[in-house]
Amino acid sequence: MSDDADLLERAAGGDHTAFGALVRRHTPRMYRVALRITGCAAEAEDVVQDSWLAAWRSLAGFRQEAAVSTWLYRVVTNSALALLRRRRPTISLDAPDPASTLDSPSLAVPGPEGRVVRAEEVDAVLRAIGRLEVSQRVPLVLRELEGLSYEEVAEVLDVNVVALRSRLHRARSALLAELARSRTTSCGVTPRTR
Repeated sequence: MSDDADLLERAAGGDHTAFGALVRRHTPRMYRVALRITGCAAEAEDVVQDSWLAAWRSLAGFRQEAAVSTWLYRVVTNSALALLRRRRPTISLDAPDPASTLDSPSLAVPGPEGRVVRAEEVDAVLRAIGRLEVSQRVPLVLRELEGLSYEEVAEVLDVNVVALRSRLHRARSALLAELARSRTTSCGVTPRTR
């Protein structure tokens, strides 16, 4: 299996097979990012298609200063943000099965009841993330859900690491507040306002 840089170089030279290998290798990850940013499966599919078209058009301009995967994260993030700017300010919660979205063995609870509880918890977190402002949602998705390093996320978003850490702090605080608000309203308790 060729590494990404080799595939990209061959694709830039017109090798459609190499580009197809990149598409097969990176589309699932790009789709997850697009889905988590847009909150809508149909829009995420459009974003991924737009991203691959943009990537194909800019192959010759890729200078290999970053990893190919980081470059593709940037392309899909920019495509998703462009879509959000064009659409009306509504959030669709059309998401895949929550239990398959955040697979983490440390959170696994044995038995069917545990899987149901975990799926509900994951669903609540994904819905809360979907309600965050885009400026908070995007770095949170890339860092916490996709597992990119601080440096990679900073590069994708074209900010320095200090600014990124500040954005992530605000995003995490907003997510916790959103989860608390969701929990209190679902229990019939009206949250206090300050």
